Amino acid sequence: MRAVVMRFPIRQWLLPIGIVCATFGPANHVWAVGDPKQVLVLHSARRDAVLAETGDREISRILKEGLPDGVDVYPEYIDTARFSNPQYGAVFRDFIRSKYKDQQFGVVIALECMSLDFVERIRDELFPETPIVFFALTHRIRRIGNSTGVFAEPNFTRTLELATALQPGVQQVFVVSGASVRDRFYESVARTQFESFGRGLTFTYLSGLPTNELERRVATLPRESIVYYVIVSQDGAGTNYLPIEYLDNLAAAASVPVYSWQGSTMGHGIVGGSMVHPEIAIGVVGSQALRVLRGEPADSIPTSAPDESASQVDWRQIRRWRISESRLPAGTTITFRELTIWDRHKLSILVAVTLLFALFTLVGGLLLQASRRRRAEEQIRKSQTQLRASYERIRDLGGRLLTAQEAERSRIARELHDDVGQQATLLTMDLERLSRLGLGLETDADRLVRETLDLAKGVATSVRDLSHRLHPASLRLIGLVPALRDLQEDWQRPGLAITFSHENVPAQLPEEITLCLFRIAQEALQNTAKHSEAHNVSMRLVGGEDGLAFTIVDDGVGFDVNAVLNKGLGLISMGERLRSIGGTLKISSEPGAGARLEISVPLDVAPPV
Repeated sequence: MRAVVMRFPIRQWLLPIGIVCATFGPANHVWAVGDPKQVLVLHSARRDAVLAETGDREISRILKEGLPDGVDVYPEYIDTARFSNPQYGAVFRDFIRSKYKDQQFGVVIALECMSLDFVERIRDELFPETPIVFFALTHRIRRIGNSTGVFAEPNFTRTLELATALQPGVQQVFVVSGASVRDRFYESVARTQFESFGRGLTFTYLSGLPTNELERRVATLPRESIVYYVIVSQDGAGTNYLPIEYLDNLAAAASVPVYSWQGSTMGHGIVGGSMVHPEIAIGVVGSQALRVLRGEPADSIPTSAPDESASQVDWRQIRRWRISESRLPAGTTITFRELTIWDRHKLSILVAVTLLFALFTLVGGLLLQASRRRRAEEQIRKSQTQLRASYERIRDLGGRLLTAQEAERSRIARELHDDVGQQATLLTMDLERLSRLGLGLETDADRLVRETLDLAKGVATSVRDLSHRLHPASLRLIGLVPALRDLQEDWQRPGLAITFSHENVPAQLPEEITLCLFRIAQEALQNTAKHSEAHNVSMRLVGGEDGLAFTIVDDGVGFDVNAVLNKGLGLISMGERLRSIGGTLKISSEPGAGARLEISVPLDVAPPV
């Protein structure tokens, strides 16, 4: 079984924590009035655990949708395998203090009891006035002051009720759980509930066993038994696992059906169970946190205990273990059902057969006409196919030409920078050394050397600028927005004012889109400077749900769009570049009225700059 092993002595992770503290400490958190609200989320699970991933996703979504002025969510993850170690608790507390000592949190969200216990212990020291919203898996905890939250204690017996309904002859239940603090907590809840279940079942707890021993045990279980998988994040040998990955191997090794209680376990080899879906409870936690951030006192918000479970079975597993669907309790959802063609399209097949039979006579009378039409349509389709093939070849050729052009520009730029630029720099250095030999004498040779030195410096600058215009090497490193700002500064000159603004532009863009929009802006500014006699140029780049919108407007002499659209290589190049990435170009201009370019590029929107 594949393991995610995390064995680090205390000394080995003190240094990384210190580095993190230095990196994200007070120097990077200077807050001003009107900044977004701050929220700290403490998880009692690893970052890649299902509950942690669900919590991060749902809480961030709810808070961002409910707070238009913005919110910053800071997730932190407690290592449950080491939490019982007092030294780890002290180091983690110091880490939180150092990282967030200048932070003013509007609310602290504690997910599961371990995080809530940690918050309660450090609250007076780190968050004395901060409201707490918690997600607890048991009603037995004490509600601390200035807090509200959700109690979502799992009901393990509902899965047993489903299992005994599907397999009435079951006599033994083998309960599998792990060795970590979190695993033992879930096991204790399950034991308490199973003690009052009854129905003549015998429970055997395979708790905290080494993985190889557990797999050996479950491979030879009695026929009239089942395996109940609670959770394993650490086995008895001290190896840490993802609970879902552990279940995959457990289900493959088990000789009897496996049941569980977490919704994330569906599709991982279990027959089914009364599945808990944490999205429901996490959604309530997010809503409560939103109310607190909007000004409601946490103590005034009542706690909640939503029912987040529903019976589900895996159709593939009930077929594997030959369990009859007739035994499924009412309301049970069947997942992963593989329907036959008849099951999927029974009504459509019956309707089609009826219509075919009714229309058979009519179709016979139309066969001759249909044959002639088909021949004509085939000829048209053939012509269209040939035209489309020619068009696609032309588009492909255009794209290859643009790619080759960029590659050649890059090569020339590198040669200018690495060869000619280096030689010009060496020449400048030699001339500077030669000018110093003159010791300030105003001889003709001395003046000639200084003039030649100035000329060499100008040549070096020109070579560097030409290399940058041919292929800006920094474009890939700094991104589109900074590159457009540099382009704005490069073309800014007396009598030509260039402005650039942007909004909601994704921080990361595909390289082909970045290069395309940069080249279009470069071509547009070059045409404006050479031909438009404009005094003002504005560029605006806006990100939206459908992609990017880039607008370039000048107040120059304008031109007849229809007259130059198919003649200007620059406009043709713009159109070809955009077509290669699925974009569109709209040009609006007329003599004496300036020009306007509207570019639209589709993309999946990432978080804005």
